[in-house]
Amino acid sequence: MTTIRVFIAIDLPDWLRDRLAQLQDELEVEGPPGVMRWVRPEGIHLTLKFLGEVPTAQLPDIRVGLARAAATVAPFTFRAERLGCFPDTRRPDNVWVGVHEPTGALQRLQQAIEAHIAPLGYPPENRPFRPHLTLGRASRHARPAELRQFGELIARKPLNSLGTVEVNGVSLMKSDLRPDGAIYTRLAYVPLSGSE
Repeated sequence: MTTIRVFIAIDLPDWLRDRLAQLQDELEVEGPPGVMRWVRPEGIHLTLKFLGEVPTAQLPDIRVGLARAAATVAPFTFRAERLGCFPDTRRPDNVWVGVHEPTGALQRLQQAIEAHIAPLGYPPENRPFRPHLTLGRASRHARPAELRQFGELIARKPLNSLGTVEVNGVSLMKSDLRPDGAIYTRLAYVPLSGSE
């Protein structure tokens, strides 16, 4: 049985990826060197559901479930704003830009995806959905003091809105893990077609 690593995401426009790359460059210069492993800008996306290793024979069913979920939500917009980190600024394992979508459409889309994919054997997440755009992850070699210093930078660095993104569809993505970072390939694009 052949499997591939798969997730569902919202792709970002090039202009936003350019702004995120500029922000990564600023943080690299302002923070302690080598603390973060930066995500390639072309790989930054908004993950809605990580499926993991999926049998390739199941991909058509996943696409159908994704289409059913996409039919429940109309196109919407979100703003990329606010700099943060998980789990907190004392130990910034994951540095991100937040996603603000006040109408609830993003939350409804994510919940619809969970509901339509769960019958295929991919149970809903136990954690609440916290939409974000990952900029980087802590290096394995970063010392605790360096991570705290980087967290302090995140806490004090102002970040205005980077812009408003139009969301017209969702993508089924393949992830190839490589030593120099993951390579993402779009397997399918499904337009949002709800009427709300």
